Amino acid sequence: MTDVALPLPEPTELDEARHRELQILADDAVLKGHPYGDERCRNCLFYLDVDDSISYCWHPKLRVLVGADWWCQWWEEIPES
Repeated sequence: MTDVALPLPEPTELDEARHRELQILADDAVLKGHPYGDERCRNCLFYLDVDDSISYCWHPKLRVLVGADWWCQWWEEIPES
């Protein structure tokens, strides 16, 4: 067994480009990592799987993974069936 020093991981150009794209998206969406009162992604119409702490938001202007307790300006109440 040898002790090989591995290089420290560094973000790639693709990682940095995606970060910039998602930062613009988050700023445009007023996407916050905390709820707004009782409004949170978990109880939003566009949160795909309410049983997961991280799920896909299928709102046409977002379409990204979000946390259950996050919030954005496009929060919409789930209609009663």
